[in-house]
Amino acid sequence: MTALAPCLEAFFTERLVAQGNASAHTVAAYRDAFRLLLIFARRELGKEPSALDVGDLDAPFVGAFLTHLETERHNSVRTRNARLAAIRSFFRYAAFNVPEHAGLIARVLAIPDKHGTRTVVSYLSATETEALLAAPGRDTWMGRRDHALLVIALQCGLRVSELTALRRGDVVLGPGAHLWVHGKGRKERCTPVTRHSARVLAVWLRERGGEVDEPVFPTRRGTVLSGDAVRDLVAKYVAAARARCPSLAAKRVTPHTLRHSCAMALLHAGVDTSVIALWLGHEQVQATQIYLHGDLTLKERAIARTASPGTPPGRYQPPDALMAFLEAL
Repeated sequence: MTALAPCLEAFFTERLVAQGNASAHTVAAYRDAFRLLLIFARRELGKEPSALDVGDLDAPFVGAFLTHLETERHNSVRTRNARLAAIRSFFRYAAFNVPEHAGLIARVLAIPDKHGTRTVVSYLSATETEALLAAPGRDTWMGRRDHALLVIALQCGLRVSELTALRRGDVVLGPGAHLWVHGKGRKERCTPVTRHSARVLAVWLRERGGEVDEPVFPTRRGTVLSGDAVRDLVAKYVAAARARCPSLAAKRVTPHTLRHSCAMALLHAGVDTSVIALWLGHEQVQATQIYLHGDLTLKERAIARTASPGTPPGRYQPPDALMAFLEAL
């Protein structure tokens, strides 16, 4: 019997933090994956997490957990694969620490990622963007904060974690206004800010006050906004904007939709995809190709530049009645 608890604790403290120097976002994502796994184990095996053995987490059990994520928690295939990646990382570490479970570990590591359907990206049109930005009431402190947040999200294409992590010291206004963005995987990037966005941000920061290390978009108590809070405020203003722009009713708008909208606005403006990849902080340019697939306007422009074949369209001619009679015999 090999207790799971010390091995899992060592994985987080030694492998992820001490040796791997993993980012806080990676640690949080792996933590959430194992919290869900341990809750599922308590329900299915009747054991408290501290009483579990490494042998309890065999391939059939992990497979059942992944099915539970999709069927009961209604997670997407992408989320399911992310949880599996966390489990695989732990078992690769466990292979060197509990070699007596080598067979079990090999079978868990052999569980494949699941292929999902890649949908066309959803984004906001210019009219929908204007309606969303007009939704927050500028007569309250929270409305002014939310308006500034939406302006920056739509113009700079920041991820939720990047928005909430933005500090006053990361904002550079004046000539060449820009933001220092602390992105995914500890990668920093410099994102330019338009004159309009810079004016909105300057007005907000004058009201917001605070020190250089304090968040740009805080809660009422001055603390960092959570990701759920950002998702809730986006949903609230989208619902309010639907009265002005009915087309929003047909769209599921999340904070990531605002990021897609920024990319599509850049694409429509003729910005090269390699520049868009740098703007969004993509590791590879290929990640930006999804916006080419989602833009019907670009495809229409391309087909308009192609030469149409000179053949006339076919026209149906009914057969002669006598010939049809003879052929039917």
